[in-house]
Amino acid sequence: QVQLQESGPGLVKPSQTLSLTCTVSGGSITTSYYAWSWYRQAPGKERELVAAVTSGGGGETNYVDSVKGRFIISRDNAENTVYLQMNSLKPEDTAVYYCHAYGILNRRVYWGQGTQVTVSS
Repeated sequence: QVQLQESGPGLVKPSQTLSLTCTVSGGSITTSYYAWSWYRQAPGKERELVAAVTSGGGGETNYVDSVKGRFIISRDNAENTVYLQMNSLKPEDTAVYYCHAYGILNRRVYWGQGTQVTVSS
C-alpha cells in the first residue's frame, strides 16, 4: 500500500519561497506509468491540480496556468520523494496542499493527508 506524507507547511509573506516534500513509502516513484502530483484546496474552492510529474525517465511535467513560471515539481528517485518548490508566492496560493499518486494503467489513487500553506503579509 502506497503511503504519501507531506511536510513543509508554513506561513510566508508574499514574494517569498517555500518548498514542500512528499515522502513516498510502500512503493517506488520510479514504478512505470505513475503520475505524481500536487493538488491544493483553498477555503470554499474545489481541489485543483497544481503540478504533476510522470514516473518515466523523462519525468514530464505539467502545471496549472496560475503557477507556471513560479512553481517547480521535481522528484528524487534515490530518496523516493517528490518536491514542490514554490517561488514568488501570492496570497491566492494559500491552500491546503496534497500529494497525490495515480496509476495510469491500474487507476489506483493515493492521497497524502495535506499540509497548510498560508501566504500573508
